[in-house]
Amino acid sequence: MNKELRIGMIGLDTSHCGLFTGLLNDSSHQHHVSGGRVTLAYPGGSADLHSSYSRVDGYTEEMRTKYGVSMAKTIEDVAGHSDAIFLTSVDGRVHLEQFAQIASYGKPVYINKPFVLSLRDAETIFELADKYKTAILSCSSLRYSDPLIQSLLPDERGQVIGADSFSCMPLEPTNPGWFWYGIHAVEMLYTALPTGCRKLRSYSDSRSEHVVGVWEDGRIGTVRGNRMDNHDYGITVHRESGSIAINPLGGSRPFYVNFVEEVMKMFQTGTTPLDPQITLEITRFMEAANESRISGAEVKIR
Repeated sequence: MNKELRIGMIGLDTSHCGLFTGLLNDSSHQHHVSGGRVTLAYPGGSADLHSSYSRVDGYTEEMRTKYGVSMAKTIEDVAGHSDAIFLTSVDGRVHLEQFAQIASYGKPVYINKPFVLSLRDAETIFELADKYKTAILSCSSLRYSDPLIQSLLPDERGQVIGADSFSCMPLEPTNPGWFWYGIHAVEMLYTALPTGCRKLRSYSDSRSEHVVGVWEDGRIGTVRGNRMDNHDYGITVHRESGSIAINPLGGSRPFYVNFVEEVMKMFQTGTTPLDPQITLEITRFMEAANESRISGAEVKIR
């Protein structure tokens, strides 16, 4: 627990790379998270995804010059010379292949959103993690935002009976529908209403998406994905005798600080902080929401 971990990073095509590395490597940072440093990275990148290939060079240079991170020639080099790994590649299509290359090293791994693009791929990753006794986590950092966590503590207004969340939701054909940015709204919903959704129906037009889910105990949860110029994030949690609207970005610290602290706990202990069944159901929820947004029909989760 007192050892400073050598942290590797795979995929330098997202702003998350600099955000996380700044918290870990810069001891003068106002919100510095101790326990490890990002020391080695593999740039990666997806040649057919503009949000990936257009940013790799810039983020690689930032990691090298600003944070002193060395560059590896292969993914395996990162796994072999690190104690823990951020798999930050922004393209959910490559996560199964990349994780399969490093799973046997047994190092704890955080996998960036979108985790994967199908339930089958999610199950395969967890099967590999179980085979090699590898702790993994994949989630939106909003799951650990201070305002959201505080809102779900025991409350005199009674039990949580439903929730409605929203986030921006630009579309990306290579990572379709809800997987690209919709994960933020879905993750907040599942923080308030853990596993148990049994059916859902999607509605969409050029401006927004809306999914209504029904839980096995009858509770209703909804997610809205906004386009146009709406880039807000939020969730309303409904209790038996009152409701509260939460801005997950409104805490006293940047919302991702709690998240990095949780990841570091996993890196240090080798214990996954989130039940894999929640991640699997979130993946199936988005997969089913995409099916419904095409067909317009109700889709059963299980």
